[in-house]
Amino acid sequence: MARYTGPTTKKARSFGEAIFGYDKYFERRKYGPGQHGMSRKKKSPSNYAIQLKEKQKAKYTYGVLERQFRRTFHEATRQHGVTGEVLLQLLEARLDNTVFRMGISPTRNGSRQLVGHRHITVNGSVVNIPSYKLKPGDVVAIRSKSRNMDMITTHVGAKNSEVRKFGWLEWNPDKMEGVFLAYPQRDQIPEKINEQLIVELYSK
Repeated sequence: MARYTGPTTKKARSFGEAIFGYDKYFERRKYGPGQHGMSRKKKSPSNYAIQLKEKQKAKYTYGVLERQFRRTFHEATRQHGVTGEVLLQLLEARLDNTVFRMGISPTRNGSRQLVGHRHITVNGSVVNIPSYKLKPGDVVAIRSKSRNMDMITTHVGAKNSEVRKFGWLEWNPDKMEGVFLAYPQRDQIPEKINEQLIVELYSK
């Protein structure tokens, strides 16, 4: 299962955002990486550099490698609607992202691991493909054999944990299952990504 395994704090600092979730080390040093830190003089980036950086940020945010991201973009161009918005909708519809959004795992990396280790079902069947694309009406649940695992009960069952709530998802903590209700609208997606820059990059 290909995924980014490099330093997350350094990568987050390069984008100026905690794209992998809360990171206490990022909070201490929010400036770019490198030995010169904030004293380093920055050149004005070209349009291409800005577009490329936005594409890279989207890739690392959703945990998608280059070839898979490009395929998702081309899939978005073949569908009706605004390409950039459809691209984000397809990324949000990934199974690993949905498991993260439902609050089953605190991070996308953790949700990808849960899916890969066969702890998640879709419509009653075990699915171990993190990139599996959900459709409206699909039911995502924690496998019955996995519901008593510490890594799941600690997060899902904690009384003081904040369950993520998003308008396109529905989560039932008693049944430990949720429903992917619809593809989200752009204003519902909280990620700070300028998808138009990505469209411009691939349109060259």
